[in-house]
Amino acid sequence: MRSSSALILSSTNSNRERIYIQQPPIAASGYSSQALAPHYPHTERRTETKTCTDCHLSQEGDNNAIMAQLLGQGTKFMDFLGFNAWVGGEGEISAVRVTEWEEPQAVVGSYLHRYAYPDWYKKHEDNGRQLTEAYKHSAGVANCIQLRGEYVYVAEGSKGFRVYDAASIANKGISERIITAPFSPLGHDTHIDTKNATCVVLPTTQPVQPSRNEGDLMRKVNLEQPAHPIYRYAFISDAEEGLIVVDIDTLHDGEPRDNFLERALTWNENGVLTGARHLTIAGYWFYFATPKGIVVVNMNDPLKPQYVRTVDLPDVRGSQQQFRYLFVTTGRGLEVVDITHPDKAYVVADAYVPIKDAHKVHVARTYAYVAAGAEGLVIVDITKPVKPVLYQRFDGGGAISDSRDVTVASTNASLYAYIADGRNGLHVVQLTGPDIQPKFYGYSPEPMPKLIASYATGKAALSLSDALERDRAVDETGGQISVLGRIGARPLNEAEQRAFFLDTNGNPWFVSDKVDGPRGITSPVLPRKNNRTYDQQRAEAAKPAGSPH
Repeated sequence: MRSSSALILSSTNSNRERIYIQQPPIAASGYSSQALAPHYPHTERRTETKTCTDCHLSQEGDNNAIMAQLLGQGTKFMDFLGFNAWVGGEGEISAVRVTEWEEPQAVVGSYLHRYAYPDWYKKHEDNGRQLTEAYKHSAGVANCIQLRGEYVYVAEGSKGFRVYDAASIANKGISERIITAPFSPLGHDTHIDTKNATCVVLPTTQPVQPSRNEGDLMRKVNLEQPAHPIYRYAFISDAEEGLIVVDIDTLHDGEPRDNFLERALTWNENGVLTGARHLTIAGYWFYFATPKGIVVVNMNDPLKPQYVRTVDLPDVRGSQQQFRYLFVTTGRGLEVVDITHPDKAYVVADAYVPIKDAHKVHVARTYAYVAAGAEGLVIVDITKPVKPVLYQRFDGGGAISDSRDVTVASTNASLYAYIADGRNGLHVVQLTGPDIQPKFYGYSPEPMPKLIASYATGKAALSLSDALERDRAVDETGGQISVLGRIGARPLNEAEQRAFFLDTNGNPWFVSDKVDGPRGITSPVLPRKNNRTYDQQRAEAAKPAGSPH
């Protein structure tokens, strides 16, 4: 599958007021309109480019990201970060302008900026590479922040959870561009009072509205599948209260009388989530960072959580999932948890990279980017997840010295890292580009970090909003997120996905691209059919020509 209509919309009126900017619309079916299109895989002939390891687990253990891409789960490499980077601070939230408005929308200080807007680029250089435009709003301790559509969702510690209206963030006709006051004459309340909100996570950064996903039009005409109920909610981890679930579908229904958020659930069975500081969502499997380790919770029914297990890891700080693995930052550094079967999740022995003060982590294809405090940005090669290798430590010549969070996104065919650097504010790092690496093409080019811009926030920068997902059509448990560009097309459900890499006993099975085929011709091993095992297929493929199969 590929991204085929990743539409975002902006509107400017006759007074040159930007009424709204870069809004991803929601499809009539309630899914995100970041549409993907399925393509025939072209695997039936030996001369085609696709190989066994493009679709199944590699014996070399080096295609974890490729499998995530194949199944439409996304790799957080193509995600789009637009006009503003959203920063959560110690007492404020900020929208920092990091690109130009004109097309091409170059990131300020980038290679493209230099050649598309040489005068503005020179001005930026003369200003010490400092960004100059930002809009702020007071908040609590914003350890977690997420922009989605018109709204910004923030976990603010003792001030609880709040949703801000940011639709007019670029409108010069609006004096208060981040709004908490009622935006309906009937009033609204988008604040949830909690004891110590540490993180807020949405199941997707793409705007969706599950309540649209109903009726015969969706089921019989468009052949859509039902939306999973987790997409109605925002999920808040609270160090004292555990998990708090809030229905946010109401913000998208066009009904001005119901913009009052309420708790749908508060859950902390036997205190298992006490001290929770971070949350990662992978389909209906939730992974909480707690003082006792990674707590795994089944949220298939989001109003009836089921505690599954606790993976023993000391001092967990954050995590991010990619296909079969959860990459976890701890007091030791970056560690790896095998979540092929979440109910049997376990720490992969010796799969870690020492980091003195690891905070949050972002995984983009075959690299993990770790916000590493005084060490700056630590980049780890995770091509083989069970054998992570330190790739580079980067501190921008000493400028990055209090790194707390990092997000990676693509803009105009180049890759960038945005770093919340504590007392130093926001940094923008170009990771690929013609000037720093001429051969930066391909699936996952080696990053060559270069600090290109900074912004001194008024308060210590603690968190960053993830970017808009552009290549994620489905979650890890088969829940559809975006529309697919052909009538009747849909991503694979959970059982179909798992058949690509697990046998009938639930064990992973592996392939090689170099296998002896019939008549001694080197050819790929066929995918399993009719529940035949990998070994059975190999035996059949080795039979003499003309023998019965």
